Amino acid sequence: MAADTTPEHPEAQKGILGWIERTGNALPDPVFIFFYLILALIVISVVLAFVGTSVQLNAEVLAGLGESGRARFGIGEDGIISVASLLNPANLQQLLTQMPTTFTHFHPLGYVLVVMLGAGVAERAGLFGTAMRAGVRNAPKFLLTPVVALIAMIGNHAADAGYVVLIPLAGVLFAAAGRHPIAGIAAGFAGVSGGFSANIAPGQLDALLFGITQAGVDLINPGYEVNIAGNTYFIIGLLVLYLPIIWYVTDRVIEPRLGPWTGGAAPGAAGEDDDPNAPLTDGQKKGLLWAGLAVLAVAVVWAFLTLGPGTPLFNEGAADAVTGLSPFFNSLVAGFFILFLAAGTAYGAAAGTIKNHRDLVDMMSKAMGDMAYYLVLAFAAAHFVAMFGWSNLGLITAVTGAGVIESSGLPLPLVLALLVLLTGFINLFVGSASAKWALLAPVFVPMFMLLGVSPEATTAAYRVGDSATNIITPLMVYFPLILVFARRWVSGFGLGSLTAIMVPYSVLMMIVGFLMMLGWVYLGWPLGPGASVEYVAPLAGS
Repeated sequence: MAADTTPEHPEAQKGILGWIERTGNALPDPVFIFFYLILALIVISVVLAFVGTSVQLNAEVLAGLGESGRARFGIGEDGIISVASLLNPANLQQLLTQMPTTFTHFHPLGYVLVVMLGAGVAERAGLFGTAMRAGVRNAPKFLLTPVVALIAMIGNHAADAGYVVLIPLAGVLFAAAGRHPIAGIAAGFAGVSGGFSANIAPGQLDALLFGITQAGVDLINPGYEVNIAGNTYFIIGLLVLYLPIIWYVTDRVIEPRLGPWTGGAAPGAAGEDDDPNAPLTDGQKKGLLWAGLAVLAVAVVWAFLTLGPGTPLFNEGAADAVTGLSPFFNSLVAGFFILFLAAGTAYGAAAGTIKNHRDLVDMMSKAMGDMAYYLVLAFAAAHFVAMFGWSNLGLITAVTGAGVIESSGLPLPLVLALLVLLTGFINLFVGSASAKWALLAPVFVPMFMLLGVSPEATTAAYRVGDSATNIITPLMVYFPLILVFARRWVSGFGLGSLTAIMVPYSVLMMIVGFLMMLGWVYLGWPLGPGASVEYVAPLAGS
């Protein structure tokens, strides 16, 4: 018999987790965090400009900036850069006359909106939900945990669908197999949220993060273009390591603590209108087939544009093959948009969820509606990042920080790995991946570039820390939803209970991610196609 599904009010947390919850709840919305930081930035810039704060740039930094960069930062022939007051006439004019440009030229904005136009169709047509259900439904019982974890990590390409479809579905599947449904929910949650950056290919998250990374890069080398596929090998490595962790913790740690399951299936546990245990309909099966053919067609077209006659996505005059593929890498945002749009439309047409072009336009419109909060956040973040650059504090902080790290004598791989821990700690209080990276990227990306670390490597370190602690902070936006899913099976299942079962996943993921980042940098392995761990500054005069 199904348990009472009426959620109870979560009990108050105690100890360190209670402190995290209280502290995080006391923080303002991330949008206002950026506004407050802008006010602080104005005050700091005025004070430091008044006392004449400046640093001497070396030849490598000056070469990376080029003539246009030197003019933008007001750097003279002596190579000295000074803090500029954000209240001086030039910066005030820039703020007030270029506000629309500052917003619309924020790098991740276009990346995210373009990809989400296509992904919104795939999600609303039902492709993401059906594909995830099909992926885990027929898994053998002894492989149920790794299959759920694998689909959960890959399902991050489906954005919110992973949380609202796969996690509750995992509980249903575990119960149907005679296993504890809370263990299934935990495995799904660990994969979707703890393995947030682990995957088999780049996707929406890469477009978002690398767009913000580019804004940090522009502070020191505007001519450098980040590679949206620059973490491909690294995120595959994370998936390979996280999969056995989730499998082991679920089957050997969490499930034995929960004990045997003696209940039945809870109606509606998957949050779907239909029975989640029912087989796929003929329309859904046909939709998946058509969507697969659409994905194949897009892949063939992109391969032809890269390798076929004329090669519009390959620069034949480049010095090497990796450099020649630069147009291909730059086309991936458009590629993801077309792929999601084609697959979602094909699925919807076959399954009957898209009946005409008006349905398609409506889905794209609603996808943009879902991005409303992100647009507000992007407006605040764009001005913080821009004003950080206008004050010259971004470049000065990066140069000063790089000097401190060099003089400390700490091994560079260890310093980069410590960024993993810093990000994981901040993630306990600020859940938004884009908000955190918009705060950190303008400082750490140029700082590590000055130390010879590529922007792709710095982004990879951030991603590890940003994922591992998602599953233990009550401030994570989906944490209450997961609690509701759990209470459909176990009445009174509390916030502390959910946190307690997720801590083993989080700890092991953080340790393994930290060690992987450390080892990857020491070994100097490429992070993705054409993306090295090392950054080589342009030569003076080049």
